[in-house]
Amino acid sequence: MRLRMLLWSTLGVVALLVVVGAVWLLSLPSASIAAVQPAIAASEAEATLAALKPPKRQRPLIAIVGVNDGTETTDYLMPYGILRRADVADVVALATRPGAVQLHPALRVEPDATTASFDAEHPEGADYVIVPAMMRDDDPDVTKWLRSQSAKGAMVIGICAGAKVVGASGLLDGKRATTHWYSLDELRQKHPTIRYVADRRYVVDQGVATTTGITASMPMMLTLIEAIAGREKAEAVARGLGLERWDARHDSGGFKFTRPFALTAIGNTLAFFNHEQLGIPLTPGMDEVSLALVADAWSRTFRSGAVTFAAKDGAVVSRDGIRILPDQVASDWPADRKLPAMADTQPARALDRTLEDIMARYGARTTDFVAMQLEYPRTQSAR
Repeated sequence: MRLRMLLWSTLGVVALLVVVGAVWLLSLPSASIAAVQPAIAASEAEATLAALKPPKRQRPLIAIVGVNDGTETTDYLMPYGILRRADVADVVALATRPGAVQLHPALRVEPDATTASFDAEHPEGADYVIVPAMMRDDDPDVTKWLRSQSAKGAMVIGICAGAKVVGASGLLDGKRATTHWYSLDELRQKHPTIRYVADRRYVVDQGVATTTGITASMPMMLTLIEAIAGREKAEAVARGLGLERWDARHDSGGFKFTRPFALTAIGNTLAFFNHEQLGIPLTPGMDEVSLALVADAWSRTFRSGAVTFAAKDGAVVSRDGIRILPDQVASDWPADRKLPAMADTQPARALDRTLEDIMARYGARTTDFVAMQLEYPRTQSAR
């Protein structure tokens, strides 16, 4: 009798959860609403560039900060690679503690220095501090250091959900800002004085800049390069990246939590028995921006994860000097699960090609699911 009652009560709980889950899914919109955004007014573009001008040095010093145990892959590596190849500033990748930085959802790197050693070498502070998304938004070492850098006159740039880290530091209070679409509600709830700006990939206000999703670091860095060194330099770097334009226009309405998004996340998670581990060979001189985009995208399918491999242990140095540590020591990888080395592919093309490959391997829903996470403005077949 007790066993029967237990079974019935368990079945009742399961049925309730199914009903609640179904109601929740039905409450989600069936699609996001896309709209063509007008060009950015010249006056607004000029004001943005003026606000991003180097605050201290003629050749600025730019610090990219991360925590060792969970910093977003593309937020950390894309600004580094793009700014390094532009050669208009001195760029350093930092961590809060000695040792490697484990990026999320993929890759592991050796930073150039710690925040403490940076402070010892540059007591006057950086010109710009770039803040990626981090696994913890309120890491006390990061928030304290950001406040210190801001007080020394540094422009603080929050990339994607890095806006939550900047917000936790108190630097966004009362200012205009944006962030990744998924993090927007949380940011506004925790910091109600922030004034959200829609339909802009990046927003600059009183010494702080913020961007929308992961891929927005590319146009943000090009705009920063233009502010430092002029339009011609930014255009040259953009050509090398394979990017035709990088203005601030953005379709915020095209990115939201929809029913297809939720169903794809659930379905791909439940298909754990078909999960694949895909290998990317590390080669000296590889393009770290392309590598970050490819590893990040494949690791967001919920069907696969990207790992790096090399023939021997130890860091492999990328095109622009970041030291990447292999996840596994191996001379090769099974051909059906091996991703191409990131040698000469332009980053924008590398991402487009990766999305095409995800489409071929897992279908349109998973491709759109990845693009939505990256907040990548592309034509999505099923939102």
